[in-house]
Amino acid sequence: MRRDNKLSSVLHVLLHMQYIDRPLTSEELAGYLHTNAVLVRRVLAGLRTRGYVASDKGHGGGWTLSCNLQEVTLRDIYEAVGAPAVFAMGNRSDNPSCLVEQAVNNALNGAFQEAEQLLISRLGDVTLEDLSTDFNLRYAKHKHSKDPHEHHDL
Repeated sequence: MRRDNKLSSVLHVLLHMQYIDRPLTSEELAGYLHTNAVLVRRVLAGLRTRGYVASDKGHGGGWTLSCNLQEVTLRDIYEAVGAPAVFAMGNRSDNPSCLVEQAVNNALNGAFQEAEQLLISRLGDVTLEDLSTDFNLRYAKHKHSKDPHEHHDL
């Protein structure tokens, strides 16, 4: 089953936007993710609605950050991208008539809900500034090229 990587992808491009001192086009951001610029525009439009990013059209236009990284949490971004399902696992049937399956669902539902609440709560404890700080520490230790945004396929 394919994982939903929308949150990870959005966080990735937001950090690139933080470190490049000019607006970035959807095409440039899509290049960082190896995806389509239309998908980038669609996702960033939701972030623009919440005031996390801004966009300008025309020559020299593109996407920029418009939020305070110390105030925006990963949970904020998670919710802005539509709060995708946390787990790929689920019940075989939501309303089973089989008593065995009802017992299984009861046990799993509690575990799923508890784990999801814990994860979403943790996302609320981490800011975009925390990600930026982590990147800066990694970058300072890394034997890097002149371009801090170069991607290497491993």
